[in-house]
Amino acid sequence: MNLPNKLTIFRIILVPIMVMIPFLGIEKTCFGIPIEYWLIELVFIIASLTDKLDGYLARKNNQITTFGKFLDPLADKILVLAAMIMLVEMGKLPAWIPIIVLAREFIVSGYRLIAVEKGGKVIAASQWGKLKTVTQMMAIILAFVDLYSFGTCFTGRLQGGEFILNLIVTMVMIVQVVATIFSGVDYLKGVKDLI
Repeated sequence: MNLPNKLTIFRIILVPIMVMIPFLGIEKTCFGIPIEYWLIELVFIIASLTDKLDGYLARKNNQITTFGKFLDPLADKILVLAAMIMLVEMGKLPAWIPIIVLAREFIVSGYRLIAVEKGGKVIAASQWGKLKTVTQMMAIILAFVDLYSFGTCFTGRLQGGEFILNLIVTMVMIVQVVATIFSGVDYLKGVKDLI
């Protein structure tokens, strides 16, 4: 097994570690933010960096494998959806956001299977897909250190840095939802001959 595939497996292993952190019962804070949020943040950032690194190494060293093509996007989906579900449970994110992301992933994955069966047609990631990935990672990273729920900035209860952080998280989360929807539509346009 090559290094890029090991990094992908490592990313999947980091997900249950990230999910178990709230069960440690750490009650201390750092800069007013619970230490458990910082730890979740650290694990998520490390996992996100392995995503960039495994793809870079696979291309650079010509180590692209069928196993990697299958497992890498799956690891990304597991990481992002696990983090979003954690944010829902923490009361920081409304459930409709991960539902949209999950629906898009099911639709795209289903059509990828059909495309492979019909002759291996591969649809390259669009600009919307790249925007979706970047904004999802940014929104999740920022949401874990934001003490307030999605959209609290619009209630008039926040001021200063709290308002700015919550506004940024809310706006980036909205951009990633829009990019998620449009990247899914773009993908479906690319496989319209299969429909």
